[in-house]
Amino acid sequence: MPSLRRTPKSAPPTKGKAKAKAGPVKPPRGERARQIKTAFNLTRENDPRLLPLLIAAFLGPLVLLIALGIAFGHPVYLGLLGLLVGLVAFVAVFGRRMQKMQYSQVEGQPGAAAAVLQTMRGNWRVTPAVQFTREQDLVHRIVGLPGVILVGEGNPGRTRSLIGTEKKKLSRFLGDTPVYDVMVGDGEGQIALKALQRHLMKLPRNIKPAKVNDLDRKLKAMSPALPIPKGPMPTRVPRGKVR
Repeated sequence: MPSLRRTPKSAPPTKGKAKAKAGPVKPPRGERARQIKTAFNLTRENDPRLLPLLIAAFLGPLVLLIALGIAFGHPVYLGLLGLLVGLVAFVAVFGRRMQKMQYSQVEGQPGAAAAVLQTMRGNWRVTPAVQFTREQDLVHRIVGLPGVILVGEGNPGRTRSLIGTEKKKLSRFLGDTPVYDVMVGDGEGQIALKALQRHLMKLPRNIKPAKVNDLDRKLKAMSPALPIPKGPMPTRVPRGKVR
């Protein structure tokens, strides 16, 4: 582990260093708006129901609360409330439709589960492709509050064999840390890609947050994973690069 070193008293930090520590650089003005516009256009191209649903989500609460305001003699107050509720509904519907579109884009591709896992928020440490075959059956390892979760995608028979191999390797290092396994797919006993994050979030919390990083470092030192890019893996893999 890298050690922390104290700065000598005779060498105060320069102005340049002080500025570097001031915080992250702010994104260019308008960058966030451009990102939202790009996401909206991409989602609209792949989801013809997006605009009608967004209009209904916004106007539905607005019209309803304005009507209630007129009936009860408070059209302004309830109209403002309807505007806020409509905006919240608009954002919620847009987020769900965009997520659904993203899942449909990667579903069925090798590495789709890894792409979904790497977008999880919270105390999760994802290591893609700790086990794999030439046919691109993959096992990904996640370390989180539930313990260690092995997520497999690909041919069920080959992938379950890979999960068994990884479990045997982990058993020498984990002690009493729980190990879960999940198969991604639409078959019996499998978890659909769109439900994967929700399934992991429902697992019981078995270890303390402080232990998650230590456990992840220990496992990565034990067996470094194949360095693969984020998102679905390419369908063509050069010979000799996998086992």
